Amino acid sequence: MKRIQQNLDELIDKLSDITSDWKDDHFIAVENLFKIIDRETNFEQIAFKILDSDFKAGKTLIRSFLSLSKDQFDLKLKTMINGSGMKLYQSNKVAFVRALNELGFSSEIIKLTSRQYTWKDIISEKLKSGRGSAIKGQRRGRDFEDEIEVVVKDVFGQNSYDTRCRFVGIKPESSEKTDFAIPSKSNPQVLIEAKAYGATGSKQTDIIGDVTRIVNEKRNDTFFLLATDGLTWESRKSDLAKLIELQNQGKIYRIYTKVMFEELREDLVQLKTELVLY
Repeated sequence: MKRIQQNLDELIDKLSDITSDWKDDHFIAVENLFKIIDRETNFEQIAFKILDSDFKAGKTLIRSFLSLSKDQFDLKLKTMINGSGMKLYQSNKVAFVRALNELGFSSEIIKLTSRQYTWKDIISEKLKSGRGSAIKGQRRGRDFEDEIEVVVKDVFGQNSYDTRCRFVGIKPESSEKTDFAIPSKSNPQVLIEAKAYGATGSKQTDIIGDVTRIVNEKRNDTFFLLATDGLTWESRKSDLAKLIELQNQGKIYRIYTKVMFEELREDLVQLKTELVLY
């Protein structure tokens, strides 16, 4: 493989916006309960139908109306009726719903549904700002990894690599986490770590530690490739510069962004030939 020396400006120019959807199956289940509130006017009937239809999603919808976290909601119900689970609800539905009313569920429904903007907009925003932000981060990273896996699978084949694993390091008893180990985690000759960011924060500093642990654990003759992207790197240039310094030292073979995935493919094809990974 040819020696490559990257620089900060070059990588910044190749950054792209990493986006992902924030809705998961649970949110969709909550959203499906919206129609019950649109149809019903009686508070008790709303509560019964929501919880009978999908207890887990129903609790999330109710918590969202009350602006309570899961822990806060469960603790308040535990104090009032000694619990908050499905079995307790099924054993005494009337007491459970009465407790919800005491917490203000009925008044919050009236307050939100009587406003000009829809109550659905408010609940969606509450869900989005809470669990939605976490889901977006998880999906962003997984989607980025999936795109890389398409390239890896195309070059090496279906069963010629391990994903999201701990590879065997310098000593047989030691190991470290990585996203891709080729041809296997027990005898890696190529390692690929993938990190995508849609929001700036401490995780972009944490990557320095993740990369350093891989660098320290791998054999010197193991090629280590790093794929990362996200326009938020422009706000964390000092951290990106540290990664480029590791690349310039030869500890990372090359750093790739999404627009460089064709170059990633070409480098993997060459590594496959040079390392005889057939």
